[in-house]
Amino acid sequence: MQNIAAIDVGSNAMRMVVGRIVYDGKVEAVENLRLPVRLGQDAFTTGIISEETSQQTVEAFQRFRKIADKHKVDKIRAIATSAMREALNGNLLLDRIARQTGIEVEIISGEEEARLIHLAATQSVNLKNKQALLIDIGGGSVEVTLSQNGKILSTESYNMGTVRLLNTLGGKKNTVLTFHHLVREYAEAARHRIDREIGTKKIDLCIGTGGNIEEMGRLRQKFFKGESDRLLTLEELDKLVETLSKMRVEERIRKFKLKPDRADVILPASIVLQMIAHEAKIKEVAIPNVGLKDGVLWDLAYRLQENVSISPREQVWASALRLGKKYQFDQEHAKSVALLAGRLFDQSHNLHDLENEDRLLLELGALLHDIGHFINTIDHNKHGYYILKANPLMGLTENRQEIVANIILYHRKSMPSWQDEGFRSLTPKDRIMVTKLSALMRLADALDVSHTGCVKEVQLEQQKDFWQLRLQGKGDLMLEQWTLEKRQKLFQEIFGVKLKVVV
Repeated sequence: MQNIAAIDVGSNAMRMVVGRIVYDGKVEAVENLRLPVRLGQDAFTTGIISEETSQQTVEAFQRFRKIADKHKVDKIRAIATSAMREALNGNLLLDRIARQTGIEVEIISGEEEARLIHLAATQSVNLKNKQALLIDIGGGSVEVTLSQNGKILSTESYNMGTVRLLNTLGGKKNTVLTFHHLVREYAEAARHRIDREIGTKKIDLCIGTGGNIEEMGRLRQKFFKGESDRLLTLEELDKLVETLSKMRVEERIRKFKLKPDRADVILPASIVLQMIAHEAKIKEVAIPNVGLKDGVLWDLAYRLQENVSISPREQVWASALRLGKKYQFDQEHAKSVALLAGRLFDQSHNLHDLENEDRLLLELGALLHDIGHFINTIDHNKHGYYILKANPLMGLTENRQEIVANIILYHRKSMPSWQDEGFRSLTPKDRIMVTKLSALMRLADALDVSHTGCVKEVQLEQQKDFWQLRLQGKGDLMLEQWTLEKRQKLFQEIFGVKLKVVV
């Protein structure tokens, strides 16, 4: 059995879970730890994490390190969210953590945060054949995710986390009224997005995650004598907001036995959940008591064991298909080009020398290469680049999405160039990858230039003095052969070989 660990560096607290991958591929938790280090207190006010908070963070990671060593953990994944994303000295603090504890921390986007939380939810709640709404309330942001049949339709991150709201409204009069006013605007935006994504379809299930929502479930038991802390009705939530808003923080600590770092943020969290729930017209919130750290743990287990029901590849592919449909792409052509691009990648390993995981980036670029036609056929490669920049794909990091956007940009006409800011901003390694994948992309697109799927199979192989691309399919394939001969220039220049096309 293999022991793994996940660390969530949040805005209100830091959490660690140690898990064991058991014989059937499942993950069982063996230890959980929550430390009340509030990074958002600094990040959302001054923008700088103070030395005192930095030292608390390092000490927290030293404890995490000891726990990991005690359990002989083989692999750790540590992630940080909105507070660390926004802190001007966040990277310096992460470097300090790495040097003193050996734990590397990855700053993730709101979209990746939502994907991991959704993954955790799927391990606890049956989402099959259901339209689900997931609401995660953190210290810095709130992620609202729509899911269909266990796959993410869309997600949106709103800057209305509890610590952020608390700091924004600190010292103001009529705080409760101000909370309602601020949150109502976000909730209204969320409702419009829900209407746009699922229309008249009914939301079958609403899931709430995050420490504050879990605390609301426990308060339900205390306040309403509820049998379970895994459910909260909208009527109960309304009464809870009314009760909490009449109490000072000290009263909440005394009456409900809340921790100080929970007692002050429970009110804004309740108001946020109340507003979104009303706008979405849901009657109750399921509380599975899982969160970001659990999603990180499951994701890590998948990468080690490949046993999670919905893989990161499946999720990003589903997200890309949805984006393509949104921009009215030719789905059959797009899938055909993606399939052929993948074949070319596999058959040219000796030329490009890229990692197997880079194949997905080429396939995604091929799947979405024509979405820019939605705006204008002229320069559709440039329009496609900007569309992808504005629409995050679930399951891709920001860096890898930038690579896919550049593949779309260079799938026709212009060569990868330093004059383009997007290409220039990439690392040298990634620029080389974009150039190589763009060369393969141009060949794949040419193979279905007629959008009729005539080419069924390709064979790219090395001959004595050149590389040969053999086509198989319906008809004489003269158009495809002629187009390939026009578009093979980049391939020949990048790889320094001659290409011969035969039918």
